[in-house]
Amino acid sequence: MALALPDLAAMDALGQRIAEKLAPGDVIALTGTLGTGKTTLARAIIAALGHVGEVPSPTYTIIETYDDLRIPLVHADFYRLDDPGETDELGLDDYREGAVLLAEWPNHAGGFAHEPGCLAIALEKVGDGREAVVTPGTSWQSRWP
Repeated sequence: MALALPDLAAMDALGQRIAEKLAPGDVIALTGTLGTGKTTLARAIIAALGHVGEVPSPTYTIIETYDDLRIPLVHADFYRLDDPGETDELGLDDYREGAVLLAEWPNHAGGFAHEPGCLAIALEKVGDGREAVVTPGTSWQSRWP
């Protein structure tokens, strides 16, 4: 399903829509080239879950945790990983226990599309806006759209 995101308000609305449907164990896998809005959408989801304040990009820390939200959330940016096995060194499975994983550059971590709780979102630039191609995993079938 392709969704037009002509402006920041549309990106925020998509973040709100996703946040309303999240359950522990879900993965939101965000792909797209640099500058397509992965971190912007991640911030919109985190804000919609109740976070107030700054949401730093985890580009350098790789993982940021948010335990004070409606659902605990792990925001990860796997861009700097050279090998998917590095997620074991990071303890990713421990972070994910009972939480939502919001993953930027998921292919650098081996991907998550095989998981039933994965909502894959590919972002692309279209003119001055963006387009999101959303592919829901099996456990999202009854929740999306």
